[in-house]
Amino acid sequence: MRYLYCWTLLLGIVACNVAAAPGQNPAPTAAENHQSLSDADSYQAVRHTLELYLHGTSYNQQADIQEAFHPQAELFLAKEGQPVWQVPVADYVSWFKPAKAGQFNGRIGEILSIDIEGELATAKAEILQKGSGHRYVDMFLLKRIEGKWQIISKAAVRQPSVQHGERVLFILSDAHFHGQSNLPAGASFSEIVKAYRTFKQAGYTVDFITPKGGAVPLAYIDTSDPLHKEYLYQQDLMQALKYSKTAAQLKAGDYQAVHYIGGSNAVYGVAEDPAIAQLVMDIYQQHQGIISAVCHGTAGLVQLKTKDGKYLVSGKQVTGYPEDFEQQDAPYFQHFPLLLKKTITERGGIFKVGQRSEAFVLVDGHLVTGQNHLSSEGVAKAVIQLITQKNQRQAATASGAD
Repeated sequence: MRYLYCWTLLLGIVACNVAAAPGQNPAPTAAENHQSLSDADSYQAVRHTLELYLHGTSYNQQADIQEAFHPQAELFLAKEGQPVWQVPVADYVSWFKPAKAGQFNGRIGEILSIDIEGELATAKAEILQKGSGHRYVDMFLLKRIEGKWQIISKAAVRQPSVQHGERVLFILSDAHFHGQSNLPAGASFSEIVKAYRTFKQAGYTVDFITPKGGAVPLAYIDTSDPLHKEYLYQQDLMQALKYSKTAAQLKAGDYQAVHYIGGSNAVYGVAEDPAIAQLVMDIYQQHQGIISAVCHGTAGLVQLKTKDGKYLVSGKQVTGYPEDFEQQDAPYFQHFPLLLKKTITERGGIFKVGQRSEAFVLVDGHLVTGQNHLSSEGVAKAVIQLITQKNQRQAATASGAD
């Protein structure tokens, strides 16, 4: 069987090289994300303007909103019974009262996409209000005026939604090759989309990080698979994979859970990244978050230690893709920096293996692991159940305190 190894490139385009599955001789590739510095700078500048708008409207900061919008910007907002509701910028800014400056008003904003063409940019953001049962989608037109990006037009639409604003973090490797070889490697697209769909259907916002940030190399894309095809051409997901974040950009308190994605590159770079490890353990220990992993993604757990210095996996039931299932005489395997089952066992973990071609999920406290891509949905559902139970306990405790 042959798969597509892919890289997300500029404008959300996906470039793919046909390569053999692990165990065969993959075709060498030199595909990389060659995003220029000027493109990166423009993207960050546009993002900064949008973040001013989102922060200003969430925390009643009039100055931030005014800085984001050009004074002559046109705003077309959503109002029931009124097909076109145009609001002047000054009126819009006045809705966010100075007396409440700095106070969070419940608006949760998320930038979904940015597309830049010279001096113009279009963008999309999602605005959530927890418990409202709907979301607003904002569409923006921005222009670079005297070197500064500003919003010159905004239109909004209101839609029914299950989104509630709670967040889950997907952790992926950004390694393009096996070790120092030219054998292509990438994150499992199947594992991404199966878990992503499950979390999104349950109302969660999903963020993506890699050790260095930027475009994620993708593997195992099957364009005849309806789920793969649906998400391969979905702009919101592909933008998120094109512009993955780094651990330094995030706050542990924003996340209910982390989820390590597998794939042929998952054994490279993630476990050794100290910033990722610190973020994950802060989510787990300080905020009672859930840690989960699938397939080779379990390799991301091997270096994690609790505050008492013990390995996270010590004494816990763990699964992942064991070396027994690997084609150990294949070229790719010679570059593996660790043997998953062996390493987990050496760290004191209880490594368990299910049937090779069936879903297999283990839950041990706040640690959830799955053996293969077939386990991705099951792992996500188990994580959601644990989050729900935790929230219910916290609500009961708060109610009792009242």
